[in-house]
Amino acid sequence: MFRSVLKSKIHRATVTDADLHYEGSISIDANLMKAAGLLPHEHVHVWDVTNGNRLETYTLEAPAGSGTICINGAAAHLAKKGDLVIITNFVWLPEEEAARHEPTVILVDQNNQMVKKSNSPIS
Repeated sequence: MFRSVLKSKIHRATVTDADLHYEGSISIDANLMKAAGLLPHEHVHVWDVTNGNRLETYTLEAPAGSGTICINGAAAHLAKKGDLVIITNFVWLPEEEAARHEPTVILVDQNNQMVKKSNSPIS
C-alpha cells in the first residue's frame, strides 16, 4: 500500500503580489524552490493563513533571492499581497518508507528569505 505524506512545505511566506491576468500558477523564489525540493510545474497546495482559503496550483520559478511569492491567474481572487501562506506538496511512498519519512520544512522571514531548513514537522 502507498501513503500520501507531506514532502515539503514553505511555512508562512508572505504573498508579494497577486496577478489575476497571468495564465495561472504560483511564482516562487528559486532559492526557496530549491531548498524545498520543488520543481517548476510541480503540483502544490497553498493554504492562506490570513483568510483561510486553500487552493491547488503548480509552481513557476521566480528570480533567486527576490523573495517572490506571487499568486497568478484565477487563484489571485483567493489571496492578496501581504497574506501569509503555507505552500505544501505531497509524495506517495510505500507504507514502510512513509512511516520513516520526515518532510522538509522551510521557515522564512518577513522578506521570504530562508531562515531555517529542517527535516521534521513544526511542533
